[in-house]
Amino acid sequence: MTPVTSFSLSPSSGSRAMSKPLYLHEDRLFSSDPAQRAIARELYSSVKSLPILSPHGHTDPSWFADNLPFENATTLFLAPDHYIYRMLYSQGIDMDAVGVGSKDGPSTADARKAWHIYAAHQHLFRGTPSFMWMSHVFGEIMGFDVALDASTADHYFDRIGECLASPEYRPRALFERFNIDLLATTEGPTDTLEHHQKIKDSGWKGRVVTAYRPDPVIDPEHEDFHDKLKIFGELTGEDVYSWKGYLRAHRNRRDVFMTYGATSTDHGHPTAQTANLSHSDTKDLFHRVLKKRVSPEDAELFRAQMLTEMARMSLDDGLTMQIHPGSFRNHNKQIFDRYGRDKGADMPLPTNYVHALKPLLDAFGNEKNLTVILFTLDETSYARELAPLAGHYPILKLGPSWWFHDSPEGMMRFREQVTETAGFYNTVGFNDDTRAFLSIPARHDVARRIDSTFLARLVAEHRMPVEDAAELIEDLTYNLPKAAYKL
Repeated sequence: MTPVTSFSLSPSSGSRAMSKPLYLHEDRLFSSDPAQRAIARELYSSVKSLPILSPHGHTDPSWFADNLPFENATTLFLAPDHYIYRMLYSQGIDMDAVGVGSKDGPSTADARKAWHIYAAHQHLFRGTPSFMWMSHVFGEIMGFDVALDASTADHYFDRIGECLASPEYRPRALFERFNIDLLATTEGPTDTLEHHQKIKDSGWKGRVVTAYRPDPVIDPEHEDFHDKLKIFGELTGEDVYSWKGYLRAHRNRRDVFMTYGATSTDHGHPTAQTANLSHSDTKDLFHRVLKKRVSPEDAELFRAQMLTEMARMSLDDGLTMQIHPGSFRNHNKQIFDRYGRDKGADMPLPTNYVHALKPLLDAFGNEKNLTVILFTLDETSYARELAPLAGHYPILKLGPSWWFHDSPEGMMRFREQVTETAGFYNTVGFNDDTRAFLSIPARHDVARRIDSTFLARLVAEHRMPVEDAAELIEDLTYNLPKAAYKL
C-alpha cells in the first residue's frame, strides 16, 4: 500500500461521502524514531515470511474437513467475531441484526443488511486491534484499495462474495496461502473429533490438530456439567461417577486426542487456584460435586484439585498444559440466556498466582519434563507475580498477552514488564487464540512487528547487539512456540 505522507486536519466539506483509500502503512507499529525504525524494519523483514505456528485457537475444524466455500462476508467476518459484535452491541446495535445466531438457531438476518450496519459503523473501531486486523485482511487477503464504509458496503459485500466462490478462497487453499505450518483447534472432552478424523482420512497435508479442553466435565458450575459427564462416561466406557473411573476417563480421552495430533491441554478456570488434597479428601470432594447442587467453595476446590491432577497426567503423557484464568464469563445474563456462551460478555478479573499455584508447584514445580503455560487478563500481575514465577520454576512459561490485551499496546506492555525478570526464553512466542480464520496472518504480523519494535529499541539503546536481536526475533516468531508446544 502507498503510505500516506501528508494530511490535512481540515477535510473539505462533503469528504465523508467520498471513498477513502484503505490505510495500511508499511511502517505501521514501528517507532517514529528513525534509528529504531530502521532496525525494526530489518528485524521484521527477516521473519515476515516465516511459517505461522498457531498452537492455540478456536477455528472450526469442519472448515478444513469439508473444505466448502465460506458463505458470505457476514457469516465469515461478522457473525462469528465477538470482538466486532461486542463493540456494536455496546453502541445499542442488536446482535440479531448483525447475523449472530441464538440458542434458537441460526440468525435470520439479511446478510447484506447486516454487512451494511457493520460498514456504517467503522468509526467505532478506530484505534482498536480489530481495525488493524480487518484492514490487513481487506487489503492483503481480499485485495481492496478503498476503505470499508457505508458508501463501499455493497462493493465489499459483492467482491468478497466473488472471492469466496473461487477455489483460491476455500479453507484449505487459504491455509496454504497463509503459510501455516500448524493450526490447533480446541475441542471438549465429549467431542467425537469426527472432523479431525475426516481431515486425517482426506490425505491433505495441512497440519490441523486438536487440543484437550476438559472444562465442561471439570467445572461443576458449568451449566452442562451433568449432561456432559454422562456422555463422558459413555464415550470412554468408564464409571465416571467413581473417582478412579473419572480419572481413567480423562486419561482415555487425552490418549484419543493425542491420536489426532494434540500436544496440549487448555484450562479456562475462573481463577488460577490449585490444590493437592489427600486421596480420601479428594474422593469425598468428588462425591460432593456430583450432587445437583454444589457449593461455590466445593466447585472452586474441585477445579483447583483438577488442575493438579491434569498436571500429573501431563507429566505422564507429555501434553503441554495451558491455564487461562481470570475471566468472569457470560457476565451479561440476558445475552447468555438468549445467545449462549462466548458472545462478547466476558470480563477480566484480578487474578492471584503466587498463592494460588503453590500447591501445584509444591508437587511438580521443579520437574524438567513438564511445561505449564500461564496466561492472564490481569496485567498488574506481570511484573509482580508471573515474571518472578516463570523466572524461577522450571515448569512455568508465560503465554503471550491474551484476549483483551492481544493488541499492540498490550503486547508491548507484556514485553516491557516481564523481560527483565523472566527473560525472553521463559515466554512462548505468540499464539492468536482466534475463531476468525482470516485474521490469523494479520494477528501474527502485528506480533512480529511489535517484537521487532521492542528489540529495535534495545539495540538502539546499546543494550543488545543487533546479532542477538536477529536471533531473538526468529526465536520469538517460530522456535519458542515450536518448543513449548512440542511441535
